[in-house]
Amino acid sequence: MFKRTNHITVPKQLGSVTQIDTQAEISPYDVSMTRDNVEAIWNSVESFYKTGLQPGMTMVIRRQGEIVLKRAIGHARGNAPANHSEQETAIIPMQPDTPICLFSASKAITAMLVHKLVELGQVDLNERVATYIPEFGCNGKENITVSQVLSHRAGIPIIPMKNPHPSLMFKWDSVIDLINSGYTSQGDGRTQAYHAIVGGYVLGEIIQRVTGKSVAQALADFIAKPLGAKYLTYGLPAKHRDSAAFNYSTGATPPFPINALAKRALNIDFEKIASISNTDDFMNVAIPAGNIYGTADEVSRFYQMMLDGGSYNGKQLFEAETIRNAIRPAGPLTVDRTLMIPIRFSNGFMLGENLFSLFGIKAKKAYGHLGLINIVSWADPARELSVAFLNTGKSLDARSVPALGKVLASVSQNCSILHP
Repeated sequence: MFKRTNHITVPKQLGSVTQIDTQAEISPYDVSMTRDNVEAIWNSVESFYKTGLQPGMTMVIRRQGEIVLKRAIGHARGNAPANHSEQETAIIPMQPDTPICLFSASKAITAMLVHKLVELGQVDLNERVATYIPEFGCNGKENITVSQVLSHRAGIPIIPMKNPHPSLMFKWDSVIDLINSGYTSQGDGRTQAYHAIVGGYVLGEIIQRVTGKSVAQALADFIAKPLGAKYLTYGLPAKHRDSAAFNYSTGATPPFPINALAKRALNIDFEKIASISNTDDFMNVAIPAGNIYGTADEVSRFYQMMLDGGSYNGKQLFEAETIRNAIRPAGPLTVDRTLMIPIRFSNGFMLGENLFSLFGIKAKKAYGHLGLINIVSWADPARELSVAFLNTGKSLDARSVPALGKVLASVSQNCSILHP
């Protein structure tokens, strides 16, 4: 074994920390793949694990609706990096069905709750947010539309408060009051600036006011229960917390300006996020933009439902037209003013590109979402893929992005395009 500072211990024999759901995985030859293709993808995941930056990872890949890969590596808890201060008495292996916080990958699922209300005729994406939240319509925010919030063009990328305490996230009404009273000079929809936290609260408040139910209940009614998901919840009920994976801050401390960009986007010091997410306070509440818990299988199932025109197991969760509207580009490829990378959004999803994107190589038709640096979940209609890659190492270490890139590239390179 070897261990670097602020890294996990990586065993020489990775099989000792690997779990494979052999009953779930079908023969890849049945879905236009080979065993070598599947193992090449998993080898890229193992390479990421060998960096020592990821305490635990799970991945599920569906190809043509069938599971070809359902595996886990590492630990859900224990084997923490050297800087981890919380006391842990047990080492718990990561399982393929361990629930993990999706962080910002939650946004895509929350967005579909809004699209469901559009389908039901209760929300209009081109309507002003103030129609549903009258208190919102002031200080430059009068004409901001629901669509602009979904596509990160509302001009309200951060909570309007200097150095907010992390506990603010646990106080829904206080956050809504701050957002409603906030000012923007960019409420015309022209500027794309990723809304890491704020947009989720606005959308969640719309959902609650329109439906008269909590955003958590809306998620259960419209998505989680119809998908047969055990989890897919905002936060996590106390009865499931012992099985949940913990998150860990790993790797080198990010240098300026990376650390400053991360704090600007998240309103919180990057290194604090992992430990906060392991608390009961975090799991007790709904944070629509950032704290859905689910398994890789459940998240892949969600994207498979979208690939299948809103249908799952004989149930029609969404009309096909709703899916098409949700993934239609909301604007051109542009450098996002928060993330400082070129990226396109639909009304709720990050979109793929031809050369390289969050969803691999030649993935222009793909759509999905990133979750706190290394979590990626997506659908690729051209390849008939639905993928969930969940992990617990929160790192801005220089080796993390290349390792993630190799995983994404391996998926697209080993799953041929079926629909050019």
